[in-house]
Amino acid sequence: MWNAFDYSAYPRVVFGRGSLDRLGELAKASGFHRTLVTADPGLLKTPHIERAVQSLRETGITTFVFSDFDENPDSVMAERGRVFASECAVDSIVGLGGGSSMDCAKAVGFLLTNGGRMQDYWGFGKATLPLPPMIGVPTTSGTGSEVQSYALITDGETHVKMACGDPSARFRVAILDPELTVTQPASVTAITGYDAIAHAVETYVTTKRNPLSDHFAREAFRLLSGHYERVLLEPDDLGVRSAMQLGAYYAGVAIEASMLGATHACANPLSKHYGTTHGKAIAMCLATVVRFNEVAVGHRYRELHAELATRLEFLAAAGGLPTRLREEGVAESDLPVLAREAAEQWTATYNPRPFDEGAALEVYRCAY
Repeated sequence: MWNAFDYSAYPRVVFGRGSLDRLGELAKASGFHRTLVTADPGLLKTPHIERAVQSLRETGITTFVFSDFDENPDSVMAERGRVFASECAVDSIVGLGGGSSMDCAKAVGFLLTNGGRMQDYWGFGKATLPLPPMIGVPTTSGTGSEVQSYALITDGETHVKMACGDPSARFRVAILDPELTVTQPASVTAITGYDAIAHAVETYVTTKRNPLSDHFAREAFRLLSGHYERVLLEPDDLGVRSAMQLGAYYAGVAIEASMLGATHACANPLSKHYGTTHGKAIAMCLATVVRFNEVAVGHRYRELHAELATRLEFLAAAGGLPTRLREEGVAESDLPVLAREAAEQWTATYNPRPFDEGAALEVYRCAY
């Protein structure tokens, strides 16, 4: 029996080579006048910022760039962005970059119109006023944040990752320009691409899965799994880059419709305690979680690939990613603490097999 779903086909998606040059046109049509562009520091070394700002200014939009945040934006950085945006009297936001840039854009939006602290918005639907109009422009093929209503923001005090969501936190427009992904380092291509693969795998089996998420998760896996090795070997091939970007976007749609599972629940404590890059944490846990879940949803995994866990391990190796916790310096004595925190993660509740502290410890030990 199919699970029911309630999904709004939003944002508008503009895909194609060179589509960044339409940013000004699309922003003006959305009522932008004074716009904040959030872009991570690494992006400042590329021509993308200049192209984006030029496109906005050519349509008469006053533009301000904020980049005082890192790859795991926290509540302190979000507040810095709010202060900057408030001083500039902005009425709109563009998130340009990877997931961190887009999450930061949403976080600033929460604080700018609703005040308070990011901790106030942990959960869903806690904003009393709509966020400013926003446009998302991903420069990586990974998070799918451009289509999601959540911002992942770390608590600056406890280092816990908070999922802060609201219907108005979705971008009005998502611009998918595969040319923007060519400049990312090979390691970023590998890490973000694998994260997107995990999104496709997890959304296909969650307890909240539905006809819509199934469709997008299958297509996402087909594109991502089929082009991951090629994008690492042929990074300048825009056809391959296009497939990866569309795959990441489709996986993001699937997340919005059906959520994630135990892999992401296990990854977050690793990032909290060890500062592990999210994609690497995912790579160390995904195949093990698939094997853990096979007793419940093995038939669905086989619809994606005959030997899915083995395929995922192969792809991780192709990307030069770690597949064992010990490879990243995780102490075996820390596994019980990690397991306790993994079981408390929101995404654990959507895993197709019950995922409590004991189950998390089993996964960690098998991945060690």
